[in-house]
Amino acid sequence: MSVIELRAGTRIWLAAGVTDLRRGFHGLSEQVQTVLNEQPYSGHVFVFRGRRGDIIKCLWFDGDGLYLFAKRLERGRFVWPKAESGTVSEFTPVPRSIPDAILRVAARPPFGRRAPSLIS
Repeated sequence: MSVIELRAGTRIWLAAGVTDLRRGFHGLSEQVQTVLNEQPYSGHVFVFRGRRGDIIKCLWFDGDGLYLFAKRLERGRFVWPKAESGTVSEFTPVPRSIPDAILRVAARPPFGRRAPSLIS
């Protein structure tokens, strides 16, 4: 399995609040520009969470093309900032790859259940 490496200095931005995840490349790129006041083609990773909290989408430009990644939890929810709008500062230290970045977003287990675990 190949890993998509992030360049040094890449930031990972969380879009606070709830995002309509029916949006694709164009809709999320527009949200990066208008709501987050950032450039979608900057090489940074932008992460969005849906209303239920079990799905996130990541938008990332690698210099050649725009990627749109999605992650859905079978159990639990992604822990997300309480802010209604805007951004939350990037993770530090920055993960080396996109899968590492997604795994850094903590998953909150539903009541009485275990959190999903990574199988090595």
